[in-house]
This record gives sequence, C-alpha cells and structure tokens, in this order.
Amino acid sequence: MLLEYFQMIDRVETVDAERKTLRARSVVPSKSPVFEGHFPGMPLVPGVLLIETMAQASGFLVLAATDFAAMPFLMSVDGAKMRAFVEPDAVLDIEVVLEHDGSGFAVTKAKITSGGKKVCDAQLKLRTVPFSEVPLGDIVRKRAEELGLMDALATTGAATGNSRGNDA
Repeated sequence: MLLEYFQMIDRVETVDAERKTLRARSVVPSKSPVFEGHFPGMPLVPGVLLIETMAQASGFLVLAATDFAAMPFLMSVDGAKMRAFVEPDAVLDIEVVLEHDGSGFAVTKAKITSGGKKVCDAQLKLRTVPFSEVPLGDIVRKRAEELGLMDALATTGAATGNSRGNDA
C-alpha cells in the first residue's frame, strides 16, 4: 500500500467469475506522511482512504467481470461505515461482490477486515466508460498484472481480457 500515490491494493488474491467476487490484500505502511497529520501521536488510516481501497478493489472486479471492456470510475458511496481504527502495519483483507453491471455503471458491496475483525463496509457505484473514450487501457492492464489480477483470473479459468482493453 502506497498511501501517497493512492495505490491501495498490494495484491489481488482471488477472483471468482461465477460468484462475481474478488479478494485482495494490502499492508498498511509503518510510516507515511499521511500519519503526520492523521493523527500526531496516534497514526490512523483515514476513512476516506479505506473507501478508496474498497473502490479500487471494486474497480478491479469490474475490469475482470467485463473482460477489461471499460474503465470503472467511482460514482457514489452508500452506507459507508467505519467500524474500527486501522493503524500502521495492519494487514487488510478486502472482499468485493459485484451486484450489478450494465447500462454504463456497476454496483458492488465491499468490506475490509483486519485480523478477522470488520473494519469498514459500503456499497459502491461505479460509472463504466469504454476505453475508447478514456486512454487508460494499457496503464490499467499493466497495473492489474502487477497486482496479480491476471494470475488470479488464470487460476480460476476466467477470461483474461482481450484487445478491447488496449489503447492501441
């Protein structure tokens, strides 16, 4: 997890195309400039960054489920609940379920746990924009490979994407 670069997911662990689920893992860094102000003497991961973590995991699930057809952008967050503090060095397990995909948007339910304890959860809506309209396909595919999304897809036998996700 690189808080300063908003790279919230360390590794995609599994993708289940049939159940439309994704599991990912992140480890909170022991030190970050974010903690200097949030909070001095009691460093905590800001709740908005936990929401971003769920949004990124949701985005990777949408990419996997749609064969990299469109770029998911966070549109809204409903019912977000912060249930526990997240401190430096915490190991975060992120779980996402795709509830809807179509008509230019996707809906997911996501939660983060740490040490078996629920940290936060929310329903997220993402707008999906074809990669032909946003030149991010190559960058997104590279990041997905770095995080293990392609390996997770290959393990489950799910589709691994095609040229629709490329900018070329």
